[in-house]
Amino acid sequence: MKNKHNSNEPTANEAVPSPFAQTFFHGTKADLKIGDFVAAGFQSNFADRKLKHAYVSATLNAAIWGAELAAGNGRERIYLVEATGEIEDDPNVTDKRFPGNPTMSYRSVHPFKVIGEVTVWQGHSAEQINAMKAGLEKLSKQGENVIID
Repeated sequence: MKNKHNSNEPTANEAVPSPFAQTFFHGTKADLKIGDFVAAGFQSNFADRKLKHAYVSATLNAAIWGAELAAGNGRERIYLVEATGEIEDDPNVTDKRFPGNPTMSYRSVHPFKVIGEVTVWQGHSAEQINAMKAGLEKLSKQGENVIID
């Protein structure tokens, strides 16, 4: 799915949401402020390299996993973001795991503008998080943790 959004090009710390723009979730441990941008070029949570895309989801559950699995020691956070350019389905989820993109996971080479933060949300249980981490570790050991970037 490629979406072309109306010229939501980044502007210096403009915190006002754009009219009629799709809002996405981004789970992380980064400390961001409204008006900041989630951009490509940062260390992946799942591979030892920087990525060419920034990743978001239209579902809160996927963003919760993103926050819980994010690298770093910061607080788990979920931001509301808007695309500033074209987005596409995340092939790491849609092609590898779930046909049809039911997780509504997307990526872009363009930054996403932070327009808000979800401050109250229910995370997964410690058992669920440990099971997910064990599954990711197993994929890594089998050499199947490839990120299509």
